[in-house]
Amino acid sequence: MIIYPKAKINLGLRVTEKRSDGFHNLESLFVDLPQLTDILEIMESDRLSFSLYGAPLDCDPGQNICEKAYNMLSDDFGLPGAEIHLFKKIPTGAGLGGGSSDGACTLVLLNRLYNLGLDTPRLMEYAGRLGSDCSFFVMAHAEERSGYTTAMVKGRGDNPVPYRLEVLDHFEIKVVNPGIFISTAEAYSGVVPNKPGISLEQVLSMPVKEWKDYLANDFEPHIFLKYPVLEKYKKKLYTEGALYASMSGSGSALYGIFDK
Repeated sequence: MIIYPKAKINLGLRVTEKRSDGFHNLESLFVDLPQLTDILEIMESDRLSFSLYGAPLDCDPGQNICEKAYNMLSDDFGLPGAEIHLFKKIPTGAGLGGGSSDGACTLVLLNRLYNLGLDTPRLMEYAGRLGSDCSFFVMAHAEERSGYTTAMVKGRGDNPVPYRLEVLDHFEIKVVNPGIFISTAEAYSGVVPNKPGISLEQVLSMPVKEWKDYLANDFEPHIFLKYPVLEKYKKKLYTEGALYASMSGSGSALYGIFDK
């Protein structure tokens, strides 16, 4: 079985407070990108094996999120094994959620391959244990619609709520990858939590051309100071005609929203 794990961008990313468990509470709208995917194939096997192709990953053997997803389901369902092949195209450390998407799609495929009978809410529960962003990608693959899948994310980010933003279907999203790896720890080390004066829902109800005055990514100020070239890419997107441009997530990728 083959599935195509999708990337995502963040429309706005506010870090509202640091939690007592060490995580941060966030506010963002996740948008999936069907045009940018990895390729994941899983076949039945009597043992677990994992093969990686394309872009390299920075993790120890056996610690890939696909293997972690397998082990999580195997602990509960006694899976016989699986042959996992992952072709990486979504850049890592870019804030596009590629790893989370791979993990979530591993859960989705294993559920289908071994007829585990898990519905979408149960799969999202498993995904939430796997990683904060993973639940969204289960939702993105469960929803069959043209256009973008969008969800409002608050708190840790592990409980996405469907939020229809149909206006996006009339726009094209262009992603730029400068090739700079920014770890989650590096990104969060310089962010200052604050509560926005206007809600994300209010901003998203405005015309897209007005978002640039209100829709913020709290990671940009200190990341741009450290990597000035990223701010140049953002300005270039506006020069090319983007109605809105931003860094995605806590990584280095930037995107622009263009009128079709």
